[in-house]
Amino acid sequence: VVVSTAVKVWVQMELARWTILNGRTALEGYREVGPRIGRLSWINWLWIGMDFAKMFQRGGIIGGTAAACSVLWPVIGDPLSWGSLALWAVVVTLAAVCLLQSGKYSLVERACLVSVVVFTLVTVSLAVGLPGTEFGYGGSELGSGFGFEIPAGTVGIALAVFGITGVGADEMTTYTYWCLEKGYARWTGPDDGSEERARRAEGWIKVMRLDALAGLAVCVLCTLSFYVIGAAVLHPQGLVPEGNEMITTLSRIYTDTMGPWAEYLFLVGAVAVLFSTLIGSTASVPRLWTNTLGLLGVVDWTDVRTRTRTIRILTWCLPLVWTAFFLWVQSPVLMVQIGGIGGGVFLLAVVVAVWRLRHTGVPARFRTNPWLTGALVVSSAAILCVGVYGVLETVGVVTE
Repeated sequence: VVVSTAVKVWVQMELARWTILNGRTALEGYREVGPRIGRLSWINWLWIGMDFAKMFQRGGIIGGTAAACSVLWPVIGDPLSWGSLALWAVVVTLAAVCLLQSGKYSLVERACLVSVVVFTLVTVSLAVGLPGTEFGYGGSELGSGFGFEIPAGTVGIALAVFGITGVGADEMTTYTYWCLEKGYARWTGPDDGSEERARRAEGWIKVMRLDALAGLAVCVLCTLSFYVIGAAVLHPQGLVPEGNEMITTLSRIYTDTMGPWAEYLFLVGAVAVLFSTLIGSTASVPRLWTNTLGLLGVVDWTDVRTRTRTIRILTWCLPLVWTAFFLWVQSPVLMVQIGGIGGGVFLLAVVVAVWRLRHTGVPARFRTNPWLTGALVVSSAAILCVGVYGVLETVGVVTE
């Protein structure tokens, strides 16, 4: 968890820097990394394959949100019955789509922000306070948890964890679109060779790095807190989050330590976290697919009206596909793991792309910081080692 969250942010910042300096999206940059297969690079085709795996993960997020809503308010039969889950899955999906299409998401965003902050503070406080309860842990347990030891038969799960925690390869790719739409690249302006433009670029790159590093700090703190609580509360009791019971099992980390009333706190927090994640995917993935269709020559990505219309259509269509995946598989944990493995494999290609784009699209002036270069080298090496080992183990070339 620590390695995953700590090393990937440097690749994210390198890719975002290229976007700010060039005013182009990551998928456009990937196409410059040969060899090409038709109109696209091999990395673009790998992204397409990875995104199909990610559809399972997004379906799992919809399923987790639906399960939390259903436990709070079961509308058809038992809370985790197929009917109740199916209805809530459709409601959650339509709510996300309608919020984005209406442009009213800012109201929900603020409410989600408050809920997520409260949920995070309670969870971190719970992790810190566990040593004073019956589920306490000590320094020896924390020390063993930081040992580089993977139980037999779990390399696939470890690769999924590496792909999911921290900034995933799909999120690195998506982040470049936010760098454009939030203004980092737009306010930097096109490269006219002037010193003024170079200073603007340096300024917005610093803002981007602060953004990414703040996200890194929050991500490490929250992920470790959940991990510690799960190891201390769930593991000793043999509780494993599986199938549609994932939400009710995870709620035990609250109810077993704080009392039955804490189930509602957990469920509201879970809805806020999962729904905000779904909103992010619903907003971003249609942009990536529209960009891909543009690179394939199906639509004109440079035409604002065509691009906006295509994004709106896909904003309706893609989430419904993710919902159908959940209703078909009905196992949020497995679905998230499938997406995590796909993201872990694609991360290898992103590392290759970052080094190529750094060489061809980042002027020497912006590559002079030895500390950032060293961090990128270490980050890339860690990602390549984990990714290559995971792939080789999965295909049976190496054994645990």
